[in-house]
Amino acid sequence: MKTCFYILIFLGLSFVSEIHAQQVSPVTSGKGYRVPVCVYEGDTIPCITLRNIYVYPKLKFKNKRQERYYYKLVRDVKKTLPLAKEIKRAVIETYEYMETLPNPKAKEQHMKMVEKGLKEQYTARMKKLTFSQGKLLIKLVNRECNQSSYQLVKAFMGPFKAGFYQAFAALFGASLKKEYHPEDDDKMIERVVTLVENGQL
Repeated sequence: MKTCFYILIFLGLSFVSEIHAQQVSPVTSGKGYRVPVCVYEGDTIPCITLRNIYVYPKLKFKNKRQERYYYKLVRDVKKTLPLAKEIKRAVIETYEYMETLPNPKAKEQHMKMVEKGLKEQYTARMKKLTFSQGKLLIKLVNRECNQSSYQLVKAFMGPFKAGFYQAFAALFGASLKKEYHPEDDDKMIERVVTLVENGQL
């Protein structure tokens, strides 16, 4: 009888200590997630904003060539999209700084420095791009900046340099004036870009 009594006491204490450990552990262990909260009808509840998930119809390739083109496009977008976004940031920063300069001479001097810096920073990376990646980059710059590469060069460096770079691009069958049409010619590119930006591809 005494043995049973001791066993019951032991089990009871074990049970109580287990409950106590369960109540204390989340607070003292430091594990878990901190999330924003909101108050709804007097109750404080977790409030988490989930990212958008984009769903497209499944691709049906007519042949192996079309399938290879798609996966090449995915690879090219992943390589050129970060460059296009960097260019967008550089354009915004340059424009904002140019607005603070007192006169056209100071702006011209600053643009020479910017041009030199861009050449040093991007020439080696640009040389590694294939021809198709270069053409894609021109389109993605238009997508990110809402202006063609030609318009950007003209705005910052003047019409003469814009014409020079356009002529140089034309020698290789490209055009800085190329625009991005996500609802038409560039529908597939837009699909890939959207999925890459969202981390779904």
